Amino acid sequence: MSVTLFRLFVNNLRQNLPRHPVRTVPIRIMSATDVAMEIKEPEDTDLVRSKKATRYKKRFMKRKWDDERKTEGESTEKKPYERIKKKKMAMLLGYCGVDYFGMQRNPGVRTIEEDLLKALYEAKYITEEEFNTAQNTQFQRSSRTDKGVSAARQVVSLKLPLQVEVEEINKRLPECIKVFGIKRVTNKFNSKSKCNARTYSYTLPTYVFEPSLEDEVSRKQYRIPSEKLDKVNNVLGVYKGTKSYHNFTEKKHFQDPSASRYMMGFCVDRVFVHSDMEFAVLVVKGQSFMLHQIRKMIGLALAVLRGHADPSIMEKVFGKEKVMIPTVPGLGLVLDKVHYDRYDAKFGLTHEKLIWDDQEDTIQKFKMDYIYPNIVKGEIEGNNFAIWLEKLKLHSYEPSDNVPNEVEEAGDDDDDDDDADDDDEDEESDKKNGMNKPNKLVKDKQLTDGGTEAKVVDVSKDAAIEEKLDDLTKKDDSVEMTADEQVKTSSENANEQIKSDAKDA
Repeated sequence: MSVTLFRLFVNNLRQNLPRHPVRTVPIRIMSATDVAMEIKEPEDTDLVRSKKATRYKKRFMKRKWDDERKTEGESTEKKPYERIKKKKMAMLLGYCGVDYFGMQRNPGVRTIEEDLLKALYEAKYITEEEFNTAQNTQFQRSSRTDKGVSAARQVVSLKLPLQVEVEEINKRLPECIKVFGIKRVTNKFNSKSKCNARTYSYTLPTYVFEPSLEDEVSRKQYRIPSEKLDKVNNVLGVYKGTKSYHNFTEKKHFQDPSASRYMMGFCVDRVFVHSDMEFAVLVVKGQSFMLHQIRKMIGLALAVLRGHADPSIMEKVFGKEKVMIPTVPGLGLVLDKVHYDRYDAKFGLTHEKLIWDDQEDTIQKFKMDYIYPNIVKGEIEGNNFAIWLEKLKLHSYEPSDNVPNEVEEAGDDDDDDDDADDDDEDEESDKKNGMNKPNKLVKDKQLTDGGTEAKVVDVSKDAAIEEKLDDLTKKDDSVEMTADEQVKTSSENANEQIKSDAKDA
């Protein structure tokens, strides 16, 4: 091929390429006689000229638009907080949800997120567009609490400027909502999916554990004995492990894999006296929870402890049979803590760990000033549990259209999505480090509002109930399987049962 033909071939090839030509140095070719020949760069094609014209037109139109804005007197400068580069942050906050319709934003009603985003906008940490559409800040809550439910350590993730003053946010928030701290996290951090466990507490009067108390005076004077506390912990201990909680929520069936949940522990944490009435704080820790699950777990335990339901129902509810379980009032439910153990283990060396020990005193003060007083006030003034216990006597555990399915009160527990935890978890490690055994109860001797301890009521044990509960607890402790193995075994048993039913039919 001659040099002339080769030069024409290269020029045609460059002109016909369906992309923007790249500026390169001229091509140098050495002939057989060691004569250097240079192929010059081709002239701009129509494609190149059209793109140049488009870019020039855009710049011209932008200058024209800016000139018109200046003529009309409108400022073309960006607002200071719009120029600030934002990074992903984790925000720890607490709130009393008594006067709110839940955590999640809901047009037309008062929510925690609405007040929080409004404070961030007024502090100029987010723009008006981000306030109207929180997704633009990658906003995500760790747990979606419902109406009347409070939180002591809720965590939300969103993009914020690096320089954020917590006090500037708190000044614009109501007293019942408080931001405790903000920490920088990884760009892909999601407060919901990265949470590997959640801890909830439920506060209720201790007289609910004693069915013999009928009048208001005896209920107020009641102080729970240690024998009764052991019995309560035995009942709550049945929930430990991986089980199918399809009967503890709505629209779930026995074979639904999303109904299987892993509970790390459930026990009475402490008791305290407020306004001359004794209260107990129940604490449950699990990977995730479904709608109404915690309130139904407590409702069923109270039905067994008060003798309204046979202890064998604690085993029946985890089978394929449908059981209608009573739901306790939502006022005493509190999101106590969210756990990020896996995140801290992976990114703890490059980022701050999501451990807020330096804020513990502030958190406890907020709980004593805003959360617990509202729970106690609601119980004393509203007499919520006394009314609920009367309805519990009439509750039917068999599915029926004529009988109310559950005793409903204002407020729901954590309403997490079914797939709240997307990442796999080393459940054996959680069993070792989690709350595997009911904690020994230590009574709080600090009595508030001048409360004094009354004489403890002597309560005799029910031998039959104790024996059945011990059998159930021993059965759970004797099975040493991982969570995945338990789910697999449960699924296999369900399939075998279906095949057996099909043969019988």
